[in-house]
Amino acid sequence: MGKAGVFSLFSSGGVGHNAGMATDSQAVRSPANKVRVACVQSAARAVRDFAEFAERVEYFTAAAAGYGSDFVVFPEFFAMGLLSSLATPEGQADLRQLEQFTPSFLELMERLAKRHGLCVIAGSHPMTDGGRIYNTSGLFRPDGSMAQQRKLHITPSEKQHWGVQGGDFLHAIQTPKGKVGILICYDVEFPETARHLADEGAEIIFVPYCTDTREAYLRVRYCAQARAVENQVYVVTAGLVGNQTGVPAMDIHYGQAAVFTPSDFGFARDGILAEAEANVETMLIADLDIAELHRARQDGSVTPRLDRRGDLFAFKHALKS
Repeated sequence: MGKAGVFSLFSSGGVGHNAGMATDSQAVRSPANKVRVACVQSAARAVRDFAEFAERVEYFTAAAAGYGSDFVVFPEFFAMGLLSSLATPEGQADLRQLEQFTPSFLELMERLAKRHGLCVIAGSHPMTDGGRIYNTSGLFRPDGSMAQQRKLHITPSEKQHWGVQGGDFLHAIQTPKGKVGILICYDVEFPETARHLADEGAEIIFVPYCTDTREAYLRVRYCAQARAVENQVYVVTAGLVGNQTGVPAMDIHYGQAAVFTPSDFGFARDGILAEAEANVETMLIADLDIAELHRARQDGSVTPRLDRRGDLFAFKHALKS
């Protein structure tokens, strides 16, 4: 695996002994030019209440911090199991009902980021604004501040089943470990999104996703790897696995957390720094070498960030500020 360390932490589904082991004072953080990321490949499941959901999030975040991670990323829609606690015998719960959990969801993520001293990328959660519902990811910093990123490109399934709307802003986010970006699932399948983030200085792009079939998963995987090569960035992915009852369009899932790199000397063979076993609940941890990334941008076998033909193609940034 070259210069990076990679390992996986497996969970049998219960809250184990790791849950209480991590505090900010115990964690050994990575040096300035290294970033350690933890990708939570969580299983979709019904929960009785928010407390049960929070217990699982706490478990994985504490474990990530205990291994010295700078970032922990959860999958897209990983809180959808909360809908099972609202379903009635007469029918399935509606996505908008998750709004009642939003204050608790945001408070939980902020508290965990501050407690464990790392950035929490809270997958995604449906949030309403002006009567519209957006698929929204939050990045929670250790100082308690938060940045949000709405999903821009909405799949036909999201529109049909839930009426989700697309966002209209996309920005690189400043963190204690440099600038990062977030592309939620389908967004990574559009090259201009990652190009925009890289142009704004992003060195790492996080991709929380939720896909049902292997074909759908591979669309996200192959596009994520292409974005890493095109823009000379790290792309860190985390997806949902398992089955979910009682929630429309969330019945089956296929996922395999992975971290992709540029394809060049100094990086992992095949441009795949790390990947988890497919379709098992686990956490994948990998070290990213930021100095090597910038070396490749200047002196790599190919230098796509330098060799773009700006005289032929113009990339216009027209997103809202």
